Parts: sequence; structure tokens; C-alpha cells
Amino acid sequence: VERTRDAQTRAQRIAAVTFSAGELVADGFEVFAYCGDDPVTARKLRDLGCAAVMPLAAPIGSGGGIVSSSRIRAALQAGDCATATRLLTRPFAVRGVVQHGDKVGRTIGYPTANLDMRDYLRPRYGIYAVRGRLADGTLLDGAANLGVRPQFTPPKELLEPYFFDFAGDLYGQVIEVELHAHIRDEAKFGSLNELTGQMARDCDTARALLASGLAAGQ
Repeated sequence: VERTRDAQTRAQRIAAVTFSAGELVADGFEVFAYCGDDPVTARKLRDLGCAAVMPLAAPIGSGGGIVSSSRIRAALQAGDCATATRLLTRPFAVRGVVQHGDKVGRTIGYPTANLDMRDYLRPRYGIYAVRGRLADGTLLDGAANLGVRPQFTPPKELLEPYFFDFAGDLYGQVIEVELHAHIRDEAKFGSLNELTGQMARDCDTARALLASGLAAGQ
């Protein structure tokens, strides 16, 4: 009895927030929270007789499965930008204020616009073909490292986009960076020359993907 009362209380709390949207888009078994080992699902919220009436919208399908946050997370964590973009109907993007860093990229010919990942989901670490959007709407193609920069110490998690053919000052500006294609995983190289050689190849790959429309969302 106590377990049921806890589940109902939790369900009512969730409902108080959720119902204000007017409609909950989920299938009947989407898990919103747990009370002990009991999942609170959309169907349970309705069946528990919460104060508000909850209409359940039909689930949306894509690529042979239901569109869900779990599928989107799994795609991003696998570096599958194409699937994540299809499920989201837009590329996954990180928005933030460009921070000052140690400026190593500038000394090797690849100045980056460093963004803190904050509370964003962590996609698979590695090198991405990206597209940046500045505050004035300007779009910039580029390549970015997402991860902890194993070549440098101390390790620090950042999203570091390098925008092609751009020489402006972005420090302190809010930008948005879309992840269009995962090119490779992070790696540590034997020398700085090896690193910069690979970075040049990564940029060529990113340019080709973005220009050809093969990247996600194009």
C-alpha cells in the first residue's frame, strides 16, 4: 500500500508539471521516473487517476522504431549524427559563450572557439564536421574536437570548433555549433607535426562532407 501511495504521489507531481503542456507525446510505456523499483509510465499516470486528464498522443515512428529520447541518446553516444538528426528533425547542437582557453590551437594554425559542454548530453568523443551559427545568423562550416584533448595536459573537456576561412574574434559571444558527422575518435599522436597533419586531413574531410551534403541535416 505504501509503495502504491508513493508511486501515486510521484505520478501526481510529474503530472502537475507535464499536464500544463496540454498533451504528452509518448507511448504508454515511456518511463518518466522510478518509485523504488516501480516505473512511472505515461499509462500509469493516467491509470492512477491523477487530478488532470492526460490525453496520450500516438507515438511517432521513424526508421522502423519509435522516436524516443533513448534512441536519440544512443545515436549521439555512438557518433551516429545522421540517425540523431533524423529523430530530432534537426542536427544536435551545443549553444554557449565562447571562452578564452590556453590558445594552443592558435599557435599551430587552428584557432578554436571553446565551448563548455555544461549540462548537455555528451555525444561520442572525437572529431566532427560542424556548422556554427553566430549571433547575427552567420553560418560557418568547420571541424571540431569534442572531448578531453588527449594531446595536451591537463585534460579538459571542451567542444572546440575551428571555423574554416574565418578570422574574427568570437570571445564572449554566444554561438551555436551543430554536429553534422563524426569523423574519427580522439587520439594522442607521437608529435605535434603528426597532430597537425591529421588535423589538416580532418578539415579536408569535414569540408567535403559539408559541401557535398552528405553530413547530417543536409
